[in-house]
Amino acid sequence: MAVSVQSPGRVRNAGQHRTKKSISTPVSSEPKPVDPSIIHQPNDLSSVPSLLSTIITQGLAAVSSPSDDATRLALLASARALVLALEKPRETMIRHCWADTTCFAALSIGVDTGVWAYLGRDDRPKTVKEIAKHTGFEEAYLGRLLKHVAAMGHIVETAKDEYRPTNFCKALGIERLGVAYPLFTGPGNTGGVIRCVTSFPSYLKSINLTTPTSITESNTQFAFDTPKNFFELCHDPAYAPMGAQFNTHMGSYAFGRPTWVDEDFYPVEEHLLEGFNPEEEENAALLVDIGGSIGHDLQKFRTAFPEAKGRLVLQDLEPVVAQVKDGDLDERIERMAYDFLTEQPVKGARAYYMHSVLHDWPDKGCLPILEQVKKAMKPGYSRLLINENVIPDVGANWESTCLDVMMSCLVSSKERTKDEWVQLLEHDAGLKITGFYPVGNGVESIIECELPTEESELPVEDSAESSSTEVESV
Repeated sequence: MAVSVQSPGRVRNAGQHRTKKSISTPVSSEPKPVDPSIIHQPNDLSSVPSLLSTIITQGLAAVSSPSDDATRLALLASARALVLALEKPRETMIRHCWADTTCFAALSIGVDTGVWAYLGRDDRPKTVKEIAKHTGFEEAYLGRLLKHVAAMGHIVETAKDEYRPTNFCKALGIERLGVAYPLFTGPGNTGGVIRCVTSFPSYLKSINLTTPTSITESNTQFAFDTPKNFFELCHDPAYAPMGAQFNTHMGSYAFGRPTWVDEDFYPVEEHLLEGFNPEEEENAALLVDIGGSIGHDLQKFRTAFPEAKGRLVLQDLEPVVAQVKDGDLDERIERMAYDFLTEQPVKGARAYYMHSVLHDWPDKGCLPILEQVKKAMKPGYSRLLINENVIPDVGANWESTCLDVMMSCLVSSKERTKDEWVQLLEHDAGLKITGFYPVGNGVESIIECELPTEESELPVEDSAESSSTEVESV
C-alpha cells in the first residue's frame, strides 16, 4: 500500500487549520431573484462587435452575389440577431405586445380597404388625404394608422401626412400574399386564426401542459367552442371566406421557396421519369398529387417537365378543387375530387405526392391516410414522395419552428424531425424510406418511400435503424 509522506511544515499547517473554528455558511435552496435592473440593459451587448463584423462580411458577399439567396438569408439572420442583442427586455416586450399586434391589425385593415393596393400602385408618394378619398377612409384616423405602419418600417414617411410604398407594401396589394391578414383576423368578429393563437395558453393548461394530439378535442374546438376541426371550420359557410383565403394563403406560403422539381433538389428524371413507360399500360399515371389544393405543385412540375408523358392527377376535396379556375392549370392536369381517407382510385401510379399534408395530422391521424396510399402502390415501382419540413436537432430555422407551434395550435399536429419521420413512416405505417432529400435548413425536404420488399421487411426495432444509415443525412 502506498503511503503519502507530508513535510513537517505541511503537517503543522494542517494541524493549525484543524484547531480553527470552522464557520459554515448555509446553502440556500432558493434561487436568487433576477435583478430587475436587467430590464433596462441590452439583451446581449457583448455579442455586438462580432455580429457587426459578421454582417460586414456577409453584406459584401450579398451585394456581390445578389442572386445567392443563401447568403442573403445568412445576412438577414445576423441582422435580426443584432437587433435582438441591442434591444432591452422592456423594448422587446413592448414590440411583441404592443407594436407587432397593433401593426398586424393596421395591415389587415389596409388589405381589407385597399389602402396598400392604392399606395403601392406606383412609387409616387401619396398624401393621407388622397388615400382616404380613394378608399373611403376617414382621413384623420387613416393618418394615425399610416404613421404607425411607417414607424414599423413597412411604408416610408416622405413628409407630413405623406407616404410612399416599400416592396412589402406593394406586395400586400397582391391577393395571394395580402389574403393572409384577413385570414388571421377572421371574417366579422370571429377572430380567425388569431383566435386560436390567443386561446392556446389556456388550452395547454386545460390538457395539463401535455403535447396536443387530439383530433376531436383540439385547440380550435376549444377556441371556437365547436365540434368542428380547423379544416371543417374553414369550409363552414358561417366562417366564409376562410376556406378560400386559406387555400390562397398556402399558395403564397410556397411562393419563392425551393420546389421539389428544382434541379438541385430531388432527382426527378432518374427516380420518376426513368423506368416510366406509359405505353405499357393504358391511362398510366405518372404523378398523383394527393391533397394538392388548387394545383400549385403539379403546375410547377408540368412547367419544369413539359414533355413528360403520363397522367398528372390533382386530388383534393370537392370544394377545394372547385376553386381552380379555367386557365389556372395546364389543360393536361386532371382535377379529381377525392377524400384521402377513402380508397385511392388511381392504382399503380409511378409516384404519389403529398405536400404539407401529413403535418396537418397527429401521428395516429396520418396512418389511415398512408394506408390508402399503400394499398394503391405497385411494389417495386410506385414511390410515395412526402414534401415536408424535416426539422434538424440543432439550429432549426424559424419558419419551421413557428409552423410547428402553429400546427399544434390549430390541429394538434407538428413538424417532424428525421427520427420522428422514421418512426411514423417505417415503424408505424410499414413503409420503407429510401431517401431524404433536403434543401436549405430543413425548410423543405422530400422523403422518398416505397413498399418494403420481403428482403427489407425487418422487425420493427431494426427497420428504422437500418434505413437511418442508408438515407441521406438531413
